[in-house]
Amino acid sequence: MLSAEVIAQIAAELARADREHTVIPRITSRWPEATIEDSYAIQGVWRDTQIAAGRTLVGRKIGLTSKAMQQATGITEPDYGVMFDDTVHESGAEIPVDHFSNVRIEVELAFVLKHPLEGPDCTLDDALAAIDYAVPALEVLNSHIELEGRTIVDTISDNAAYGAMVLGSVRKRPDEIDLRWVPGVLSRNGEIEETGVAAGVLGHPATGVAWLANKFHQHGARLEAGEIILAGSFTRPMWVSRGDEVLCDYGPMGTIACRFI
Repeated sequence: MLSAEVIAQIAAELARADREHTVIPRITSRWPEATIEDSYAIQGVWRDTQIAAGRTLVGRKIGLTSKAMQQATGITEPDYGVMFDDTVHESGAEIPVDHFSNVRIEVELAFVLKHPLEGPDCTLDDALAAIDYAVPALEVLNSHIELEGRTIVDTISDNAAYGAMVLGSVRKRPDEIDLRWVPGVLSRNGEIEETGVAAGVLGHPATGVAWLANKFHQHGARLEAGEIILAGSFTRPMWVSRGDEVLCDYGPMGTIACRFI
C-alpha cells in the first residue's frame, strides 16, 4: 500500500488538476503497486480538503455498473465517488466546457433517499424502500488522469471521473413506474448518438444503491436520508465539445437538455 505522504501528494495533484482543468500522468504508471484501497484513500483525502474549503457534499455517484460502460473503459467492477452542491445543474443549464477535462456525457437515473441505508446485507428491496423518488440525470465526466491505459485505481482516485450532473424535473416513486424500463435516447446537436434502458445497470438501476450501502458498511459508514445517489450509466459515454446541444429523452420521465459553452 502507498504511504500516507504519497497519498496526500497524489490528492494534492488531483486538486490542482481540478482547479487548473489539466490532466496528470496515470497513478498506476508511477506507482504500479497502488491498490484499490489506496485509490479510495486518495479520493478520501481529496474529498476532505474540498469540504474543509467550504464545499457541501450532497450525494454519491456510482460508476461502471453496466456492460456498456465496462466495455467502454475496460474496467469490470463498479466504483463510487462524491458529489458536491456546486456540481448540480437543472435541465436547460449552460455548462462551461473549460471547467472540465476529457468531457463526456452519460445517461443515468438518480435516487434521493428518504431513509438512511446501511449494510452489510442490504438488498434491492431494502434500497427501494429507502428511496423517496427517482429522477433522470445526465452525468458530466471529468477525467484529470490520462485516459490511455488507466485502471480502476486511477479512476477511483480521480473521484470516479465525476464532474457534474444535470437533473430532470420528473420525479417518480419506485412504486409508480417500472424503473428497469426507463429509456434513454441521447442526442447531440439533433442527432441520436446513444440509446439504452435502465435495466442495463445491474439488472435494475437501484441495485447499485444496495451495492453502495454494503460497500460503505465495510468502512463503518452508511448512506444518509436526503442524499442523491447517481446510479450509473446505461449508455456508453458521449464526447461533447463547446457549442454542443445535448438532449436526452427518458420517455415517461421527461427530457433533459443542456448546452456546453
